[in-house]
Amino acid sequence: MIQNVVCWAKGIMDTARQTYGVNPVIFLALIVGCSPFFYFSIYRLLKAVVRKSCGRMGLWGGVFLVSTATPYVYVMIFGRNLPVWVYGVLVLLVARGIVSL
Repeated sequence: MIQNVVCWAKGIMDTARQTYGVNPVIFLALIVGCSPFFYFSIYRLLKAVVRKSCGRMGLWGGVFLVSTATPYVYVMIFGRNLPVWVYGVLVLLVARGIVSL
């Protein structure tokens, strides 16, 4: 059972590398690596909102946006042969984050 799941995951990873030019290990590493910054920026952003510190809100909002968008920007830059709608969704996600900021 576990061997089947491992084979399935390796097949998907190989497809992502060969067909789309995206390394899933790098994508997951970016998500995991950005997670502490993501959660810390939420904490600091809420703290800045409570203290009504506009300058700090912008700073921590920017950190939040960068930590959220980094893995998806990796896909946009290094991905190839992706369907057009994938780029549209990624652009909308980043744009929504900028508007929220």
